[in-house]
Amino acid sequence: MIRKILTDARLVTCAPGDAGYDARTGCIAIEDGRIVAIGAEPQGFADAERVDLAGRIVTPALIDCHTHIVFGGDRAVEFEMRLNGASYEEIARAGGGILSSVTATRAASEDDLVASALPRLDALLAEGVGTVEIKSGYGLTVDDELKMLRAARKLGQHRPVRIVTTWLAAHAVPPEYKGRDEAYLDEIVIPGLRAAHAAGLVDAVDGFCENIAFSATQMARVFDAASELGLPVKLHAEQLSHQGGASLVASRGGLSADHVEYADAADAAAMAAAGTVAVLLPGAFYTLRETQLPPVDAFRDAGCAMALATDCNPGTAPMTSLLLAMNMGATLFRMTPQECLRGVTANAAQALGLRDTGVLAPGMRADLAVWDIGHPAELSYRIGFNPLHQRYLEGEPC
Repeated sequence: MIRKILTDARLVTCAPGDAGYDARTGCIAIEDGRIVAIGAEPQGFADAERVDLAGRIVTPALIDCHTHIVFGGDRAVEFEMRLNGASYEEIARAGGGILSSVTATRAASEDDLVASALPRLDALLAEGVGTVEIKSGYGLTVDDELKMLRAARKLGQHRPVRIVTTWLAAHAVPPEYKGRDEAYLDEIVIPGLRAAHAAGLVDAVDGFCENIAFSATQMARVFDAASELGLPVKLHAEQLSHQGGASLVASRGGLSADHVEYADAADAAAMAAAGTVAVLLPGAFYTLRETQLPPVDAFRDAGCAMALATDCNPGTAPMTSLLLAMNMGATLFRMTPQECLRGVTANAAQALGLRDTGVLAPGMRADLAVWDIGHPAELSYRIGFNPLHQRYLEGEPC
């Protein structure tokens, strides 16, 4: 039995309500990687290892609940094209966008994908991130999608981090299936999902519901397959236009609808009723220079939980800073610093279906971030500054 007690900590629990944002001084008692008490020191810990945090703020370790950090190549040329006036859709229809990453990812070995993803992962961990969701979606063959998920799982063997994997073969139609969307679903997306599940490589199922990708009707077929396997669903929805994706994922009790710039009040109400989280991705909004803001007020009014994530990917969000995503959430989307912090802790955990992290409370994993800050709002306020003092994963410093 391994016991540890962190003393003189200013605890920001991120539990529901305003009190979860208040820094109150106390201790965190940890046993075998789990929090057993917060606040007052419990009995029986006299012989525990003691760590004096000298009044530093402690939050749950941050959670990046939407990333694509496993991929081959880069898309810097497309970044230049966008600056010269080309739209996201124009680049995609010309064979760029996701499909250019597909070519590079197919050419990369599993070890290549791990090696190229590690620096991106390290950047996230250096900012206090303890859990990272990683999607497939740049292979678009069964073998290449499985290769991506194996690489994602391997990242968790190379670094102290919790990895959650998502099947995203319904990301785009590859060139060899052009004009044959249904065949691609029948021959790659759904059989590959079954193979990934059988291999223990997938935790959830996602898709891109958009006029340049898959319709809500097509995604419903993928969700049917996920349901048969007992896998939760989520969806890239309402990013570039309103296609009915948010209401679809809510109707299936899905974990999250992500991007959601074109969601409306009815979507927000449906998502709130279903417990579906709105995952906001300001990095993509910024990179694409979008002007359609996500309906933050509608999500607030409906009581729909909002999360934030980097959306780290080679094209539309080449960003590896969750702290920057928090600043963008506040500055671009007018979220409060409290909403931003909950968006990368408790609400991000909900968006991944995780019930043992994201909040400081007895019984939760002792995944913690210790910060050299005076107030939790500093995590959203600063730009390009990392105040992390120490990260803990299951009670161990890392």
